[in-house]
Amino acid sequence: MPLWLVRAGRSGEYENKFLVENRIYLTWDDLSKDLSQISDKKKLYDSLNRVYPDNKAAKIRNWGSQIWPFVKEMKIGDWVVLPSKKKAAIHIGKITGDYKNTPSSENPYYHYRDVNWFAPDIPRSNFEQDILYSLGAFMTICRISRNDAENRIKKMAKNDWTVSQPDALKIEGRFDLEQLARDQIAKFIIRKFKGHGLARLVDTILQAQGYSTFMSPEGPDKGVDILAAPGPLGFGSPRLCVQVKSSDSPLDRPTLYQLVGTMQNFGAEQGLLVSWGGFKSSVDNEIPSQFFRVRLWDQNAIINELLQHYDSLDDDIKAEIPLKRMWSLTSRGDE
Repeated sequence: MPLWLVRAGRSGEYENKFLVENRIYLTWDDLSKDLSQISDKKKLYDSLNRVYPDNKAAKIRNWGSQIWPFVKEMKIGDWVVLPSKKKAAIHIGKITGDYKNTPSSENPYYHYRDVNWFAPDIPRSNFEQDILYSLGAFMTICRISRNDAENRIKKMAKNDWTVSQPDALKIEGRFDLEQLARDQIAKFIIRKFKGHGLARLVDTILQAQGYSTFMSPEGPDKGVDILAAPGPLGFGSPRLCVQVKSSDSPLDRPTLYQLVGTMQNFGAEQGLLVSWGGFKSSVDNEIPSQFFRVRLWDQNAIINELLQHYDSLDDDIKAEIPLKRMWSLTSRGDE
């Protein structure tokens, strides 16, 4: 059965709604008309032209080429891949319902299909690089067929979302080059800094931010990997407890609660929980209640902090992670 890529907004603004409501939506504003009765693509383009008269023909065709499969080609049982914009993770589901139109719904949620998200929060680093290239297409909705992605992802599902093959670097079409570069950086980091090495990298980033730190030696850490506080001697406030996990698996709430308890034991006002494999939705749901006490870093956040403070990092770390800046056109450069 086909494998479909869907996106939940340019910055992931619809992602939580997709996951919580177990649906995928068409998210084109003001497109409330029932599209199920449209018999061919030309009629769809004509309908889109009436809704969006100020857009060029090329853009209308592009939008129509994405809307058409959502309405006409997706089938119950097909798999859906939703790359997260909120975390370094990919959500995978199975379509369980036919196309539905609800014109009285809030804009832009007029069109949807029901989905069972049976595998949310799979870390991006679990996927081979050529699969990530395929998932890096700029389209909001498209079928993924390159590099035998459907069969390989289904094999991953049977193997607890891991792969044993080496990376294959096949690049075709238009892709999000920034995301692909970050994927390569992520794979490089986890190869070089697995286990206690990731705590060393986080420790160096905190020092670049102006913290004085104490890092626990490798081995049992009594619930804390790093202690940190502002100032040259580390006597400033807030005092910070840091727990670092380099596993590929998303963390659940018990690890968060453990950190909160450790903060009390060490007299720390705030905590930082770092998980390379990201966090389960149950942890995300705790963010409001822990907002003034705990911050969460997944691999996206680690890379953000690394890039932001790269020039101030320890020279040894920069030698281990040799990066250089580059300029490229955005996706609008060839419109």
